[in-house]
Amino acid sequence: MKKSALVIAGLLLIGVFTFLLWPLKSKKFAITFDEKLLASKRDFLIRKPPEHSDGKKPNVILILADDLGLYDISLTGSPLINTPNIDQLATEGVVCTQAYVTAPVCAPSRAGLITGRYQHRFGFENQILERYPSNRLQSFWAHHLLKSYPWRINKMKAVPRKKDRKRQGIPPSEITLAELFKKHCYSTAIIGKWHLGSSDFSLPLNLGFDYHYGFYNSHSLYTPEGTNGIIDMHNPDDWTDQHIWASQRKGTSAMYRNGKKIEEDKYLTHRFAEEATQFIEKNQHRPFFLYVPFSAPHTPLQVPKSYYDQFSDIKDPVKRIYNAMIKVLDEAVGQINDKIKELALEENTLIFFLSDNGGAAYTLTTDNYPLNGGKITGFEGGLRVPFFIKWKGQIEKKSVFNHPISSMDVFTTACHAARIELPQDRTIDGINLLPFLNSDKKGERPHQALFWKAGSVGIILKEDWKLIFDEQRNQSRLYHLEKDPYEKINLANDFPKKLSELKKEFQNWSKTLPVPAWPSVGTFSHEDENGVFLFDI
Repeated sequence: MKKSALVIAGLLLIGVFTFLLWPLKSKKFAITFDEKLLASKRDFLIRKPPEHSDGKKPNVILILADDLGLYDISLTGSPLINTPNIDQLATEGVVCTQAYVTAPVCAPSRAGLITGRYQHRFGFENQILERYPSNRLQSFWAHHLLKSYPWRINKMKAVPRKKDRKRQGIPPSEITLAELFKKHCYSTAIIGKWHLGSSDFSLPLNLGFDYHYGFYNSHSLYTPEGTNGIIDMHNPDDWTDQHIWASQRKGTSAMYRNGKKIEEDKYLTHRFAEEATQFIEKNQHRPFFLYVPFSAPHTPLQVPKSYYDQFSDIKDPVKRIYNAMIKVLDEAVGQINDKIKELALEENTLIFFLSDNGGAAYTLTTDNYPLNGGKITGFEGGLRVPFFIKWKGQIEKKSVFNHPISSMDVFTTACHAARIELPQDRTIDGINLLPFLNSDKKGERPHQALFWKAGSVGIILKEDWKLIFDEQRNQSRLYHLEKDPYEKINLANDFPKKLSELKKEFQNWSKTLPVPAWPSVGTFSHEDENGVFLFDI
């Protein structure tokens, strides 16, 4: 009797452990590519472009800050830091006061920027992830026991296989801005953070860039930890910080030059500026497209001590190092702008400056005040960013544009400026802003509506009305941004007809999209005067 009871107990124990440790990986997340669209892309890129005999081809520089909030610069009134170089670049062109990115988080936002399309059109809805819970036990622990607020890991029933995780990124069927410029005999380079995939098909050198210097992941150390003269600060109040420091300079967080891993001891923001100015100097006599996605001021918190010492009046060490990092970024932007002036290239160079999303308030480095929310959230603090365009002689300096625009517009505007034909085999969502910034359509709205989607959360902005809703969790926020730019008054119950109208328009847009190519791993909680709203990540 005892023996049989032990056998039964043993079998039950084996069954429990088998259940808990059974792998969650599933082929339901197998990533496949649109072969028809890929073939069409190849035909388009090898087709000889039309020749234009009149005028020079303008250079294009795209400068992207990482997690820089709209109010993290002195131009918009930051009381803590002076950013004279970023401010100067802005006043030498047009300041777009209602600029939005296509996602409030790094990778999807960058996918929309570099393709000129809503990234949802090719399944790039969620953040790229290298790790998922591997079994039910890990999923249970991560969902119920992991202390990660305001983040929460989903209780997952299935996750992508390792080979499918590696295929996350821009699919080879997409056409990047670099590929279009390369087709038109431009020299192309990316210097900085990629974060659009690390498989061969999604690496910069295979998507139109002649030269690459930087890293592939969402983050890398600015210098190896413990470097002399560098302040390293671990942030126990930021749950993501431990993961970032653990990555060090390994794997996709390592530094690469043209596909080869390299050692780099100098501070990255300085190095990116050096590499960018060297590229400009080397290519000053031929047209070039230069993409400089800085990693600043994204964590980890690292900065040269000489910059940290300049902010001794800031008592909070986290905010002190953050502002010092922005100071370095500001000088780096100034070096690029100054190099263009030094080489007398201003009148033939179109420069864009923006951030990939709003400030990361969860790191406690910034709060995006007076905007609501921050990175990850669909509120203004997560989606609205600093955005400037400079082209001496073509765009009026010290000008302001107040209608909503999108980061996708960089793609189309740059192509029109360079007289580059757009592909006709796919929807390009970006708008050419030049007619709106000059006389042709000045005062008109480039976009009738803008859309965002992540998991079950949908957002639409139309004619100053902004709806954020999640039918799965029964949440709705309706704001009139002209009267309430800081999203304090939820009008969802007061204007049911407007809510229904906007929701229907969003649904008509979203039903044309494919399902996400990989799943969301969790949610992010944001609390304000209207309660708690959950966003999928």
